[in-house]
Amino acid sequence: MTMRSAFSPLYAAAAGLLLAGCNSGTSTADKPRGTIPADSTAAHVPAPVPANSPLTIVAEITDPQVTGVAVAPGGKVFAFSPRWDFNPTYPVAVVGPSNTLTPYPDAGWCMWNDSVRNEPMKHWICPQAGYVDKQGMLWIIDPAAPGLKVTVPGGVKLVKTDPKTNKVLQTIPFPESVAPRHSYLNDVRIDLQNNYAYLTDSGTGALVVVDLKTTKSRQLLAKQPSTLPDKGFITKAQGKALYDPMGKPGQFKADGIALSADNQYLYYRALSGHSLYRIKTAVLRDAALSATQVQAAVEKLPDAPACDGMELDSKNNLYLTNFEEGAILRRTPDGKIETVVKEQRLEWPDTFAWDPDGNNIYFTTSAIHKMPNWNKGVGQPREPFRIYKMALAK
Repeated sequence: MTMRSAFSPLYAAAAGLLLAGCNSGTSTADKPRGTIPADSTAAHVPAPVPANSPLTIVAEITDPQVTGVAVAPGGKVFAFSPRWDFNPTYPVAVVGPSNTLTPYPDAGWCMWNDSVRNEPMKHWICPQAGYVDKQGMLWIIDPAAPGLKVTVPGGVKLVKTDPKTNKVLQTIPFPESVAPRHSYLNDVRIDLQNNYAYLTDSGTGALVVVDLKTTKSRQLLAKQPSTLPDKGFITKAQGKALYDPMGKPGQFKADGIALSADNQYLYYRALSGHSLYRIKTAVLRDAALSATQVQAAVEKLPDAPACDGMELDSKNNLYLTNFEEGAILRRTPDGKIETVVKEQRLEWPDTFAWDPDGNNIYFTTSAIHKMPNWNKGVGQPREPFRIYKMALAK
């Protein structure tokens, strides 16, 4: 997810610091001073681990902050760390034993500094998330907005890679007409049946669709009710309301998306709100439809608790990373909301990923509400950033 809406004022002066090259280890000591958020001096008290917890820790990382996760055939796990507060050495990494991170697809792609600024299509600038398609290919979305300020010209891209060979297969650029300077392309789903990609833009508040054959993209539903926060909604995480340094409440636009198993529906929502929507993907793909016709095709579903990431299973159960309560929820096709797991250590559950067999669901915790921007400039004691996995009964 992204904090675009309310982050920019705080990081306007610091965005340049976030361009430091990623060519060393991932320890805090290796980071340029000034890129590391101020932390509270209060000692962190680890959250209890319930005896019957269904969760397995895949990775536990002190820094950088991990927002996204993807799992390729063979169990290869990927972590995504956008250049927000921390300066990740490997913003896209393969997770190895003992929490080790290896650059993906290589160290060159992970480098972003003044020496490579003339090659924005060949480097991760601020990669947000990834998605493994049904053929096992990993697609990575780079909104190219370090420090959550503005996009780097010519840098916003969707990149197709092969996890088996660590090779880049295709790079799709987004023009400024589709991804404006204040956009932040957030999450992506790949529809191989129709050869399309569907994305959320949480900077503008919009959906973006990409024809993977022609690489042409379009922006849809920009600044419409379904892609904007619910009016008057106060974003809270585990009882804490989010207010920026100016005292303005955090208001976050289109974020989570999920594609139905038959590729017929895209579910989506703004992060700040309980409203939930879906739309037929055929509507999104039809370039002949007017903006009014697309808007008329949006279906508002019964409200559901606020969440960051979403994912659907083969039975169209919708899973939600419920940051409000620190829980993973499941919405059945008839609209019933069930709690799958709720634990104190789930500090801002963020993004989902299925394993290739669909037997386990993975998710990250990004502790966004503990960041300096929402705590008068001082990062709060927190759990390590984690990737969890959980087996789900079929």
